[in-house]
Amino acid sequence: MPSGGPSEGGNPWAALWVLAIGLGMIVLDGTIVGVALPTIVTGLSLNITDAQWVNSIYSVVFAALLLSVGRIGDRLGRKRIFMAGTAIFVVGSILAALSDSSSALIWARVVQGVGGAMVLPSTLSTVNATFRGSARAAAFGIWGAVMSGAAALGPLLGGWLSGYAWQAIFWVNVPIGVAVTVATLVLVPETSDKITARGLDVDGFLLSSIGLGALVFAIIEGPDMSWVTPTREISLLGFTWPTDAALSPVPIAFAVAVVAIGLFIVWERHRAKVARSALLDLTLFRLSRFSWGNVTAGCVAVGEFTLVFVLPLYLISARGLNEIQAGVVLAAMAVGAFVAGAQARHLAARFDSPRVVLIGLVLEVGGVAVMALLLDPSISVWLMSIPLVVYGLGLGLASAQLTSLVLADVPVAQSGQGSATQSTVRQVGSAIGSAVAGALLSMGLGLYLSTGTPYDQAVRNSAGGALQGLRAQGGQDTLVAQLSDQFADGARLALFGSVIFLLLGLAGAAQLLRASRVLERLDTSAVPSTEP
Repeated sequence: MPSGGPSEGGNPWAALWVLAIGLGMIVLDGTIVGVALPTIVTGLSLNITDAQWVNSIYSVVFAALLLSVGRIGDRLGRKRIFMAGTAIFVVGSILAALSDSSSALIWARVVQGVGGAMVLPSTLSTVNATFRGSARAAAFGIWGAVMSGAAALGPLLGGWLSGYAWQAIFWVNVPIGVAVTVATLVLVPETSDKITARGLDVDGFLLSSIGLGALVFAIIEGPDMSWVTPTREISLLGFTWPTDAALSPVPIAFAVAVVAIGLFIVWERHRAKVARSALLDLTLFRLSRFSWGNVTAGCVAVGEFTLVFVLPLYLISARGLNEIQAGVVLAAMAVGAFVAGAQARHLAARFDSPRVVLIGLVLEVGGVAVMALLLDPSISVWLMSIPLVVYGLGLGLASAQLTSLVLADVPVAQSGQGSATQSTVRQVGSAIGSAVAGALLSMGLGLYLSTGTPYDQAVRNSAGGALQGLRAQGGQDTLVAQLSDQFADGARLALFGSVIFLLLGLAGAAQLLRASRVLERLDTSAVPSTEP
């Protein structure tokens, strides 16, 4: 193992792999649903908005709780929070597998999100607090490779399991969670920080949760409820929103999000001034690599989850693949991600980490752009594996190094907050990515579906599920082909949205490279010269 050594006794490398398996389980659940979503849509009769919430509510809850849970882990012990989170996640998985309606499944995903929010920052901050020197870089390399590889492996596992029953994608978490809990008791050391600041930031938790929830709600519901004025009567939380109202709930939700997030920032600054415990230490954003790394991670997460949401729906609904076939196509991402993740540390030693992140994002942009152009029924679906491998290579390179870069300058005493902040940014991006994907897909289908039959609206509302039913009926080959072509056009629009966010991430990575160069020059100039 690399030199430098961990800071704790025992066998920290065994502990790292236990944490990595727990991390892989919750990251996998963020993408495993994608390929199973068409089957869930059909089995539970979901509409496109239900499908978006099933896919994104996990990330919404995850992101809303990360900052507060990360801080609690710093206080009470990260191992304790990791184990509690694993148990809650398993309970949520059981509830999801037993769900018989959209609302039951969405609430089960909420429970999973709570558990996931407890697990992820505990793994990252434990690694950050435990390892030192070159061992730290190797540990982060493993952590990043597991995170990117699990995200890419999700579609394959989801396709294979949902080929038996969609509930299987949730049942699989139960034995893994039990094994992780037992191994944690034996192998993982307890770590925590001494926090002298007083109080718990309850107000900060409420403001951040309200702001994020309102933002994602607005993005998800915009295409259905209308972005400005309501086009139909809307029932929401027991209230009826009339058609003649001046505004739909969507712009109001956007306004609530802006106000809540703005107040959160002001409140966190106030907490710091009066020496009270705060969820978010805003001084961390004075670190240039921390700031630009988080900007990059957030934009990239939006682009990545847009792809993960749209592509399985296209393969199964428009191209007529079953879940296992779609999973095999999407497994090309996992192949690229695992290969690149394993080599990222060696490439970083040769070219440096910021440049490896930049190379990875160039590959991601190229892979998704080519994929968007291949959404044509005349092109073999297996040809899509090639740009997906390229995309996976980029995913593995970027993810494995970006985490280490974001936390490189964060003091160990603030590792919990730094880790939670970085994880929150990723999860916010994931939630927004699912929401943006659903919004763009809905808009694209509304723009391109034009057969003049009732199936136009049915395909749009069901996120393509109606196409599967029409294909199963038989005798409608011409209509199915026409709807499939038009679904591909709508999906292409959503994938180009993914490209835009990945390009924004690429721009952030360029700034990250520049910030690293500045820090290197400052470090060099600070070293006294030994020349006569």
